[in-house]
Amino acid sequence: MDTSRGKLGAMPANSPPRSSPLGLTVLFMLAGGPIHPYEMQRRMKLWGKDQVVNLAQRSNLYKTIERLHQAGLIAVRQTERDQRFPERTVYELTDAGLRVGREWLVDMLSNPRNEFPQFPAALSFVFGLFPDEARSVLERRAALVRDNLAKLDRDLAGNSGPLPPRVTLLETEYLRAVTAAELGWVSGVIDDLRTGALTWSHAELAETAKSFLAD
Repeated sequence: MDTSRGKLGAMPANSPPRSSPLGLTVLFMLAGGPIHPYEMQRRMKLWGKDQVVNLAQRSNLYKTIERLHQAGLIAVRQTERDQRFPERTVYELTDAGLRVGREWLVDMLSNPRNEFPQFPAALSFVFGLFPDEARSVLERRAALVRDNLAKLDRDLAGNSGPLPPRVTLLETEYLRAVTAAELGWVSGVIDDLRTGALTWSHAELAETAKSFLAD
């Protein structure tokens, strides 16, 4: 890595931005060499990073790039001008960016965190539905999870071509394991709702709530 280019490798006085999955992805995408944001996003999707990082809004990618740039973790390499495309800024990883990226990587791999996904939050209020309603919506979820599991199995089987090295598929293996576990658990809850082993009434829940609210 060329450390003679202006601020390349230098950290500003302010502390680096907080780690995030998208920030980590940007840093390690640039570890392969300088690229512009459009190509970065294209490669992220091509390599399946949209399975583990939210790439739905391109503006989020540009905001993350700007944060990393202001923190000195990435630097502008050059600006490309082509009559066929808008002007594109090519970014490169700085020495500080590589160091911070490795620190983020170690932290994310070693420390479990509650990321507050929406499904557990919704489950905590599933009693807002009647049991039959809950079973119906969970059956819809199970069908979608089953489809996703089948897709992950196809990805791991290499149906779209030769399999890359396993180390590049670990996130897919993890997603497959988590998806299979979710399907098994949701299917069990559906069975309990179907048989009546799991049920509730709003009157019963109201009485239970009184005991929790009692002085």
